[in-house]
Parts: sequence; C-alpha cells; structure tokens
Amino acid sequence: MDPLLEVRGLRVEFPTRRGTLRALDDVSFSIAAGEVLGVVGESGAGKSLTGAAIIGLLEPPGRVAGGEILLAGQRIDNLSQDALRKIRGRQIGAIFQDPLTSLNPLYTVGRQLAETIVTHLPMTWSQARERAVELLAATGIPAARERVDHFPHQFSGGMRQRVVIALALAAEPRLVVADEPTTALDVSIQAQIIELIKKLCREQGTAVMLITHDMGVIAETADRVAVMYAGRVAEIGPVADVIHQPSHPYTRGLMGSIPTLDGHAERLVQIEGSMPRLTAIPPGCAFNPRCPQRMDRCTRERPELMPAAASLAACWLHDAAREAA
Repeated sequence: MDPLLEVRGLRVEFPTRRGTLRALDDVSFSIAAGEVLGVVGESGAGKSLTGAAIIGLLEPPGRVAGGEILLAGQRIDNLSQDALRKIRGRQIGAIFQDPLTSLNPLYTVGRQLAETIVTHLPMTWSQARERAVELLAATGIPAARERVDHFPHQFSGGMRQRVVIALALAAEPRLVVADEPTTALDVSIQAQIIELIKKLCREQGTAVMLITHDMGVIAETADRVAVMYAGRVAEIGPVADVIHQPSHPYTRGLMGSIPTLDGHAERLVQIEGSMPRLTAIPPGCAFNPRCPQRMDRCTRERPELMPAAASLAACWLHDAAREAA
C-alpha cells in the first residue's frame, strides 16, 4: 500500500551555548493507511521527539534541520504555523501520555470536543455537540449524553484518556500520533485503550504511530515496529519478526530483558552500560560501546539500515554476512 505518512532523513537540532545538539539524526520510516507502527526504545532515544516533529509541536529552540515529512504526498515540515494548524487536528490527531495536559480544566469536555469539530468540519454548534456525544459513547464512556457537560476533573484517569482519544478523533484525522497513551493506566484500562486503537484502524483506515516503551502493548497492537536508539532507527520490521527474531544486537538485548511466562530462563539478558548523551555520541555505531558483537568497523563507520532477515537493521553484522555470501 502507498504510505500515508513518509518520514525521510529527519534531523532535529537544538542550538545551545556549547554548539548544536543533534537530537534526531537521519530518521526514516513510513506508515500506510490502517497500519499501526509501534516506536520503542529507552528514554531519551528520540521517540516522543519524532512524534512532536511530525505534529509540528517541537519546543523552541528545537527545529527540523533536515529531511522531509510528507502526509499523503504533501510535504508538511516546511509549512507555516497557520497552515500547519489547519492540518493538525483535521488530518493529524494527537494522544498524549497525560490527559490533563491535553484538556482545558475550565471548560466541559463537550465544549472542547465541539470547538474542535466546528473548527475543522462544516457543522453547526448543535451538530457538533451531538457528534461529541457520539464520540464519547464510541470511546466507551457510559452515559455520554450526561457526561458531555462534565469537566475533566470529574473523570477518572482512564476516562480522561478516553476523552483525549475522542478529542484526537473529533475531526476524523487520517493519522493519529499516540505518545504513551496507556502508560498511566492500569492493565484492564490499557487493554480497552488498545482495543479502541485497533478498532480505529480497522473501521476508519486511520494510520497510527504508537510511541511506547511497553513491548506488550506493541505486540498486541502494532503491525510493524521501529526500535530507536540515540536519535536513530536501529531496526524496523514486522512486529512478530522483530520480537521473535531480532536482527540488531540492541533489539536482542531488549527482547532478552523481558520476563517470559514459562519462566525457563535462569537469568534475564542485561545490556551493559547506558545510552550515550546526545552531546557525546561515539563515532561509528552509537551502540558500539555496549555491543557484545562489536567489530573494528563499528567504531569507525556508522551503519545505515540494511536488509536483515525480514526486517531492516542498522548493523554491520548483516553487511558482513551479505559479503560472505
């Protein structure tokens, strides 16, 4: 399928007094309509920053310094804030980790939903209010017609997150960027939110970029997964292949650190060391100081994504295997 979202060589920089800090470096991926792409990695790997760059909500002085972001073939990273504001909400929806930061505590959830709908869709206020009730009901909020006039503080955490999802879907966007949408919720609510996201893709053909550190959520929800490390994509491929047959040493370390239900492993895999600071990324492969399979080449040359079994991995091990073959 043709990709709905294309990110090509994305580079995000933050100018500082000590020089320019490169937070994202040559990030590339695509998402098709109706597909869920999971994005995982350690804290500071660049997951949320990638989502913010796509939405156009980079915190100053951060800026897109290179690459392209295309939505349905139209480049959006070079648009003015006014033009981007028309796309944001209408064509791109956003779900954030903390619903309280997405909702205005001074207005009822119905008013916030209706304002978004009236702004982006040709509806009257009464039609928008009715649509708001339908959205709340569709996201699983009981007694939606009564609760539409409630304020955010009158909802529980799980219900607030459902309101945020309804807000993201209000203008029927083609792409939803979901940044840690289930982190603050208990397991039963997580499962319901996951089912909502899957239903969204299935019924409306919406593309979803799901940012999380929870591999269980990725395994349950995503079609493909991108593993990020130090501002770059280390591996990307079908979720089953990346989970069960990871090709990058970092991905193997991540998968090995997850406990299994059968409990046969005597000891979980541990990745030695920690991810480098963005101001001190080593030459060559950024993972090389922690990699048990490091070669001389890894300390000198930075690998690009290359075919590795069913996925793509930025690792010289697969280049060496191809040359040997």
